Amino acid sequence: MTLTSQGRGTVRSSRALVAGSVGNFIEWYEFGVYGYFATIIAARFFTPEGGSETEALVRTYASFALAFFFRPVGAALFGRLGDRIGRRPVLIVVILLMTGATTLIGVLPTYATVGALAPWLLTFLRVVQGLSAGGEFGGAVSVMTEFAPPGRRGLYGSWQSFTVALGLLGGAGVAALLATLLTEQQLGDWGWRLPFLLTLPLGLGALWLRLRLDETPAFREEREAERPPVREVAGAIALGAGRIMGWAAAGYTFLVVLPSYLQSTLDATFQQALIATVLANVGFALTIVPAGWLSDLPHARTSSRGGAPIGRRAVMLTGAVLVVVLAVPLLNLLQDPGVSLTVKGWAVCGAGAVVGLLAGPGPAMLAELFPTKVRYTGLGLAYALSNAVFSGCAGLIITETIERTGNVDIPAYYAAATCAVSALALAKSPRRKAG
Repeated sequence: MTLTSQGRGTVRSSRALVAGSVGNFIEWYEFGVYGYFATIIAARFFTPEGGSETEALVRTYASFALAFFFRPVGAALFGRLGDRIGRRPVLIVVILLMTGATTLIGVLPTYATVGALAPWLLTFLRVVQGLSAGGEFGGAVSVMTEFAPPGRRGLYGSWQSFTVALGLLGGAGVAALLATLLTEQQLGDWGWRLPFLLTLPLGLGALWLRLRLDETPAFREEREAERPPVREVAGAIALGAGRIMGWAAAGYTFLVVLPSYLQSTLDATFQQALIATVLANVGFALTIVPAGWLSDLPHARTSSRGGAPIGRRAVMLTGAVLVVVLAVPLLNLLQDPGVSLTVKGWAVCGAGAVVGLLAGPGPAMLAELFPTKVRYTGLGLAYALSNAVFSGCAGLIITETIERTGNVDIPAYYAAATCAVSALALAKSPRRKAG
């Protein structure tokens, strides 16, 4: 390979990395904003006269969960197209849908203006977001990992998760800034709309990047390849979903649901809850890329039965076990009024860092479960199914269960139980290794 072709390959890989990750940033920025403003959205869209705040919050999280349940539909629809006509054109359509739906949320009329139509309009846009988000992950990770240089798939794939952290941090930062600059009345009346409207310029920038993206070499080479048996693909999807369910559940519990939990259960202020969330996301962001890089390192042993490299599974297994062990003590520490805010801050930062160990190698691990011919569909469905159940339902399950049982440790039990199942799935090798 000449120096010129090497340079061209580096430019294409870098362009793919940026174009693939920018959609993830927008997607998770919006999902973070929706979670951070859940109590305000509940009051504006889901609280008819006589309704309680808890009922409204549960309905808000139900709308949140519904969007996640449309992710598998989007993953199947856009994944099928992406495996047939290419990653690039599908990712362009996905970013247009995501940007349009999110921007429209910022101009929706509230319950006070249009009555019962308001929550239905919001829910419809959440469904569109769910469909587009379902098509985003599979295509973005396919592009990143298929353009990755040899031995760098874990590092390149980790940028998908890293931009998730950046998106959540961006949403939290914008929410915190607005909470500081605006009064509580202004924030509730119109300030909550601004973060959603900000998606429009972000989405136009992402569209420009994707229009300049090349199709992946792996897709061009394998376009006429034979599709693997459906049973084999279904088994890999189930295994992949099991491996990342802990990442999905613990990630949303610690990084998104935490603000509403702190406010509704521990009587924290909106600003305190946001600061805690920012610290958790900082810890998350700090470990993602190092964890992906670590998963690429050569290992003294190799799996005799095939499957994802032991390095990826080992890093993710460490993260899953740490969540199982530390989830309950962490939550008890946050509940203790005698513990200083500094210690609590370090604790939530550490919780985010542990989730980063799961998220860093996760995208590459999923990509390696599927051959190129079904990669967009397979890894997209595994991710979407796991997130639909264990992320999308996290707020709903946690809020409703606490309300019914009065047990404030529910978030810790939820994260620990799902990570225990992920640890078992990570210990199992797949039947084949995808190239």
